[in-house]
Amino acid sequence: MQNQLKNEIRAIISGKGEVRYGAAIQAATSYLGDGAPTSPKSQISKQIRDEETQKLENFILENNLWIVDIEFSNYVSEGAEQRVFLKGNDRVIKLNDAIYYGSWKEYFYTFCFITFSFQILPTSF
Repeated sequence: MQNQLKNEIRAIISGKGEVRYGAAIQAATSYLGDGAPTSPKSQISKQIRDEETQKLENFILENNLWIVDIEFSNYVSEGAEQRVFLKGNDRVIKLNDAIYYGSWKEYFYTFCFITFSFQILPTSF
């Protein structure tokens, strides 16, 4: 069982495995490529993080993934790295700046792992 789980996680991180509703996340992670290895935040320079952010913004633009209909008046709450807004009666939008991660790539790996582990992503992404 443990080896099967390890293999599934490796497949997700490598992009060979699938996460329910995670295709865009895995595609973005792959698009970022090897620009920044996952490592403690202090080991990743601001320049690399800025380059990775620009690359991610280009990916979002090229794939029409920007969320443009956020109602900022529907603000719910915020934490250290995110702000949450209602979208309709049964959904939320979470804006995250990933400040606790060394890179966007590391954030996406974590997001894929959480999604795989708990199957908590919404039905559309």
